Amino acid sequence: MKERVLEEKKQIVQEIKEKVEKAQGIVLVDYRGLTVEEVTELRRNYRNAGVEYKVYKNTLMRFAFKELGLEEFNEYLKGPSAIAFGYDDPVQPAKVTSQFAKDHEKLEIKAGIVDGKVVGIEEVKELANLPSREVLIAQVLGGFNAPIAGFANVLQGTIRKLVYALNAVKEKQEAQGA
Repeated sequence: MKERVLEEKKQIVQEIKEKVEKAQGIVLVDYRGLTVEEVTELRRNYRNAGVEYKVYKNTLMRFAFKELGLEEFNEYLKGPSAIAFGYDDPVQPAKVTSQFAKDHEKLEIKAGIVDGKVVGIEEVKELANLPSREVLIAQVLGGFNAPIAGFANVLQGTIRKLVYALNAVKEKQEAQGA
């Protein structure tokens, strides 16, 4: 019986490790004081944003973070803890959590992990203020497009001047020939 329980715990620790390794962004929260309806709403918000939300025992998370070399994250594992994993966008867990926390003061952000680096509450809030991945890509592409558009305008201006010059030469020759 004990061996089976131990094996189940090892599997959960392995599951946590795999999720942490796969995630680009992670946010740890204290959900104490939220009603069942509020937690359901939070879960729905995470799901709609492509973020996975799980509740694990702190002791099992401590083992996983220790094995991953993220021991400094363990200091935040006090009291009830839930964890949000963002696999596609490192900013999404922070965005959803911060937005929800504005409307529900009982949700407390504890810490986060972004690209394997442990970050505190302030960094999580700063992350939440960043534009989404799609917006950042659009801004970068817009930045690439601006020089091209400027170059096209310069070329267009040069061609226009050439046409004016050729037209002036033509008019001058017609005036001389007439």
